[in-house]
Amino acid sequence: MKKLRVGVVGVGHIGTNHARLYSQIPTTELAAIYDVDLARANSISRKYGGTVAKSLDEFAEHVDAASIATPTNSHHEIVLPLLQRGKHLLVEKPITENPQDAMELAELAARNQLILQVGHVERFNPVLSALEARLTHPRFIEAHRLSPYPNRSTDIGVVLDLMIHDLEIILHLVRSPVQSIDAVGVPVLSKGEDIANARIRFENGCVANVTSSRISPERMRKIRVFQEDAYLSLDYEKQSGEIYRRESGKITRHKVPIEREEPLKQQLVSFVECASTGREPRVSGFQATAALELAVEITKRIGSSG
Repeated sequence: MKKLRVGVVGVGHIGTNHARLYSQIPTTELAAIYDVDLARANSISRKYGGTVAKSLDEFAEHVDAASIATPTNSHHEIVLPLLQRGKHLLVEKPITENPQDAMELAELAARNQLILQVGHVERFNPVLSALEARLTHPRFIEAHRLSPYPNRSTDIGVVLDLMIHDLEIILHLVRSPVQSIDAVGVPVLSKGEDIANARIRFENGCVANVTSSRISPERMRKIRVFQEDAYLSLDYEKQSGEIYRRESGKITRHKVPIEREEPLKQQLVSFVECASTGREPRVSGFQATAALELAVEITKRIGSSG
């Protein structure tokens, strides 16, 4: 079977991991790398392979599919011409800066029968599969995503940087239109908010309380789901979980068995399979646009409450 020619645009912290993993996937050939920092591109190419392209046009000649791991404000201008040239793409989240641009890309990919997958990597965390297998009707969801201050992605606030992961997952789990949103947020070291909380009420009665911070001394990525028959507590970071149930008048606690995996690798393997077979990606451009719309709405509420 012919290997899929893949490439990476943007080889900063995240893009370098894409290049590393593509070089390990047996069904792919890392064919090209493009970055405005030529020295960086050359260094990654020497390490993992791939021709260093001098332009996006040259890059497109070498690949069938590619990862886009550049700052969010450049996604639309990079993704649009690559889709127009018939390339399958995996774009880091958030898909674009605004929902209008995101919808344009999602519709273009659909029209041209191209894969446009968005890097909501937690969807490939084995913790989420464990949760989905036990999910009935979630009534209340609590999500915490805390991290120390990053020196990247500070062009966007914490809602678009971190909270959007949880928003995409919550929309996927609840599957009901949003009824109302309350949100607060505070900028500390950035122009946008660095800590935020949103309470989202859905039409089916489920409520989600979501907190994100990038000024925390500790890292935490947890989700808790309460439903009629059980309470699930899951830790994305540690890939561990517990389920609490009421059994014969007592509360019992059981560990949730989780097979440990590297979510980013699972995501890339899945993207390669979608690009090769035409299968629908786990997070399509349309799903990522819905998460972006919710994140932008929360950001607006924070702005108007400030």
